Amino acid sequence: METLELQNIKLTWLRGGVTHLDGGAMFGVVPKPLWSKKYPCNDKNQIELRSDPILIQADGKSILVESGLGNGKLDEKQKRNFGALEESNVIQDLAEHGLSPEDIDYILMTHLHFDHACGLTKPADGGFVSVFPNAKIIASAIEWEEMRNPNIRSRNTYWKENWDAIQNQVEVFEGEWTLGPIKMVHTGGHSDGHSILVIEDGNEMIVHMADIMPTHAHQNVLWVLAYDDYPMDSISAKQKWMEYGLKNNAWFTFYHDSFYRAVKWDETGKSFTGKVERERK
Repeated sequence: METLELQNIKLTWLRGGVTHLDGGAMFGVVPKPLWSKKYPCNDKNQIELRSDPILIQADGKSILVESGLGNGKLDEKQKRNFGALEESNVIQDLAEHGLSPEDIDYILMTHLHFDHACGLTKPADGGFVSVFPNAKIIASAIEWEEMRNPNIRSRNTYWKENWDAIQNQVEVFEGEWTLGPIKMVHTGGHSDGHSILVIEDGNEMIVHMADIMPTHAHQNVLWVLAYDDYPMDSISAKQKWMEYGLKNNAWFTFYHDSFYRAVKWDETGKSFTGKVERERK
């Protein structure tokens, strides 16, 4: 498991599962000859995307960013359509750190699409129960509302089995939410309620832009997903937070990237000055 350690904070990437989605959809209107130079695809035009939660250990708290694909949540048709060749190993990975699901204090949900939220619940007794029963689950108020009342477009990704069993654990925020050095900021864009994370520890900074920059190859502010509900909001938010992160020599971290867990770019954004590569077996 890859880690990134700051002065008082440790990040560890857990194995939350993998999907393979259409590269054209993941890069929107960007022509394939451009995006495929930065992120390879298979012969079906699919790109490999991790769904790997980040364990944050700070101030005696154990915090997850997202929850992974979970286990037993996708039927065979969904596995085929989403290219889900691997389900979650989050519980096993937590155990290697001496943690159980009951030890998780917070789960920070940048948004609640299925590939981020399936790991919140698990099948049990003909229904679903919470995987992390003691955790406070944090999401923007807008995202939580859409999760429970999806529209005709979003109902394919906001599933009742991912929220019904955990609704008493959810705490929502408007605008911003903070916990010590961690700040969640509502941006919209990918979904109306989408949020990012900004972490400051001494003179170090992390910017986690979730699905408005799901991989290192999406660094260009105009390279946004066809899945984005509000692409102009994605562009605006990415432009703002890229500029902020580059100015402050920030680490940019990823949930979906199959090649890098975190990178630092130089101030021009053209070259890496630091990187945490994913171990590929």
